[in-house]
Amino acid sequence: MSKNISHLSGRQGLKNNLFEKIGHLSEHEGTLSKEQKIGLAEEYLIGKANITGTISAYDFTREENRGKKAYVCNGSACLLAGTQDAVREKLGKHLKEEEIGNMTCLGRCHENSAFNFNGTNYSALSDADFDEVMQNKKPKTDNYYVDHNGLQILTGDFPGLDTFYTTLKDSLAEGPDAVLQKIKNSGVRGRGGAGFSMGFKLEACKNEPGNEKYIVCNADEGDPGAYSDRYLLEQQPHLVIFGMIAAGYAVGANWGVIYTRAEYPESVDIVQNALDQLYDLNILGENIMGSDFSYDLKVVKGLGAYICGEETALLNSLEGQRPEVRTRPPYPTQQGLFNKPTVVNNVETLATLHYILTHTGKKYAEHGTEKSTGTKLVCLDSFFNRPGMYEVEMGTPLRTVIDEMGQGFKQPVKALHIGGPLGGLVPMSKIDNLSIDFESFAQEGFLLGHASVICIPEEYPLVQYIEHLFEFTAHESCGKCFPCRLGSTRGKEMFQKAQTEGYKMDRELLDDLIDTMERGSLCALGGGVPLPVKNALQYFEDELKQYFN
Repeated sequence: MSKNISHLSGRQGLKNNLFEKIGHLSEHEGTLSKEQKIGLAEEYLIGKANITGTISAYDFTREENRGKKAYVCNGSACLLAGTQDAVREKLGKHLKEEEIGNMTCLGRCHENSAFNFNGTNYSALSDADFDEVMQNKKPKTDNYYVDHNGLQILTGDFPGLDTFYTTLKDSLAEGPDAVLQKIKNSGVRGRGGAGFSMGFKLEACKNEPGNEKYIVCNADEGDPGAYSDRYLLEQQPHLVIFGMIAAGYAVGANWGVIYTRAEYPESVDIVQNALDQLYDLNILGENIMGSDFSYDLKVVKGLGAYICGEETALLNSLEGQRPEVRTRPPYPTQQGLFNKPTVVNNVETLATLHYILTHTGKKYAEHGTEKSTGTKLVCLDSFFNRPGMYEVEMGTPLRTVIDEMGQGFKQPVKALHIGGPLGGLVPMSKIDNLSIDFESFAQEGFLLGHASVICIPEEYPLVQYIEHLFEFTAHESCGKCFPCRLGSTRGKEMFQKAQTEGYKMDRELLDDLIDTMERGSLCALGGGVPLPVKNALQYFEDELKQYFN
């Protein structure tokens, strides 16, 4: 991170945001012209080299993106489903090869065959629908099953703006200390993967001196297999927005920003429409609902970088810098966006606050387990008989989710990859040892993460899947630390050569590589991908031993 660039970008802040300007200017051609780079450098007093470095870091602004008209999903769920070669072939009948790019996970994991065309996402189209889309560019909405067991916190019906925001009016009357105490009493932990205490993070920011603070919603956590963030942004946007306002009130922030994935274009439009409604009703802006609390909130669209799911890389991105991970300390609550105290929470975490502030934190903590309170959204991919998104109370057996909610598998499955590309690779023999909570997954050597569930069918070679994970990490690495940047590339090369050249891997060398990545990487991308690799080596030794000497 360059603190100087943070300050320079902060001069114009979120109102005339450098990162947004880069995105807007690159929309037409897919990247920036030389003149546009010079113009931005002069406007923001930042070197042209910094602008060039920034745009080269994103899938949708780098020079290779110029002229792209369609993007094929290359996320893990679509890869395992084996649908994407056919999608690319169909697109090739309408577009030139150089006009077709890739996107990593469009959140269509429940039906696959996903692609983006003309700024809109599509999946599982019939041949006739495919041709109609390419000719008429008409949107086609996907549908996925949504259900729950036990308490509904995130999947209930929206009661209407007046009823829903009564809780905000009551909270503003109670005061920020009371709001923060309810959140602390709930025991709610971050739903993005790490499971960090939300109340602790908010209190740390509240206690930092200064009049300028920020709340950032990390809606760029693009774990393949997870579409819970997408569901909340598109189907329950006011849960997320309420959480942003409440968190801002609790810490004394005056600005909030929802950083949303470019791969979810519909989410951006839906959230923006909801924000416009709330400004009209004085639920956002100056002196909200007649109180002395003023708070502005905006949505910012990302530009295609998985690493922005890491909170400090996201903050750099919002400042118009390369999305590189920051060293800590200082932590974002001390020195975050534009070097000001900042809380970063993910979509699902923020969406819990309406229930907590309506029914009290203690009521929320009555559900789930002692250390993993509340509910969790779980996403099931297309290999299930009933794929979809389910809200379950923490502590629900994984077997219940698979057999009762997903209704089992369409074909034999040997492992589940749970929690995104950095989550654990769970063999079917371990299913009955797990429940949907942070503790059981950690105890068994896995990671709950986003609780996305991707199935690996019996006939799919694990050596090929491991190569895919290393390749994904190599492509998405911010490049700041050697263990991640070099280790992921070496890992990809080793598993690739083992399949194509008869190369026999040295197990000691591989163990050393993944240990170095795990210990030495600055963030959970390089540090996390060793987990599924180690799980595969542990539980599928018989399948993989032919690739080692």
